Amino acid sequence: MPDYQPPFMKQEPTPEKHPLSHKFWMYMVILIVLIGIAVYFLTGIYQVGPSQDGLVKEFGKYVLTVGPGLHYHLPYPFESVVKVDVRTVKSIEIGFRTISPPPNPTYSNVPSESLMLTGDDNIVSVEAIIQYVVSNPASYAFDIINVPQIVKETTESFLRESVAERDLQSVLTTGRSDISQETKTGVQQALNTYGAGVLIVNVKLQDVSPPSQVISAFDDVNSAKEDEQNSINVAEAHATSVIPQAEGQAQVILNNAQAYEQSRILKAQGEVARFLDVLKKYDLGEKVTRERLYIETMESILPSMKKIIVSQGTSGVLKLLDLNTLSGTEGGKK
Repeated sequence: MPDYQPPFMKQEPTPEKHPLSHKFWMYMVILIVLIGIAVYFLTGIYQVGPSQDGLVKEFGKYVLTVGPGLHYHLPYPFESVVKVDVRTVKSIEIGFRTISPPPNPTYSNVPSESLMLTGDDNIVSVEAIIQYVVSNPASYAFDIINVPQIVKETTESFLRESVAERDLQSVLTTGRSDISQETKTGVQQALNTYGAGVLIVNVKLQDVSPPSQVISAFDDVNSAKEDEQNSINVAEAHATSVIPQAEGQAQVILNNAQAYEQSRILKAQGEVARFLDVLKKYDLGEKVTRERLYIETMESILPSMKKIIVSQGTSGVLKLLDLNTLSGTEGGKK
């Protein structure tokens, strides 16, 4: 008796699988896996900007610093890179905030930061800018959290200390450069101690002024001081022009005195020489020299009088001569 199977028990013939279809899907899976692996490894390619340094970490530990350009590191989680801008000068504002940049800048004041106490118990408004660059990118990125905030608070602390060491007038005028320099030096030393990896380029006092409630009175005081200084400058300029002139006149007088002194000395020496010469002649002929000196003396003290010289003891007919007539002749002697 032939085997009988109920209709619901009848099995359909199983279709035969094509061998090429199985291989196709296998190849597709392998290709997808290879592409995924390639894309995974390509994620390690990275670009470091011109102003940046790249800090490569291996399993979270810093191992290498690379410069600007195209680089490669093993994909995450094996290696990663942190980029730090080390060439751009960064700025932090104290006492104010820039709302819109130049050419039409606008600012807002922050009184909680700008108002400071001076050494003579006055209040002054100080607005400053701190400029810095990253000197050690590894310390900047990994050793300190929120370095800009640390720089800002450290600068504000040293700035208040420096202002508190001076009186109000010094803070407003001559002490500003000293405050900037002292603050810069103190902040740099503190950041070096913290290991922040930062180099302070400049601390600039943007504006130093009295509080707005008393600014008009301070303007009047400063104006008066400027007038005082202008008067001092004018007086010093006048003194500078007059003193050299007086010194020149004094030198002229001194030169004239020295010249007169020299002429008197030379004249005295000439008179001494003349006296010695006369003395020699006097020794040779005492009587003749005495008479000659007498005659020369009379001629010098009576230059305008007509004189007739006769020898001593003259008598006789000469007394009867008309002396006025003789004084006009060639034989007469004046």
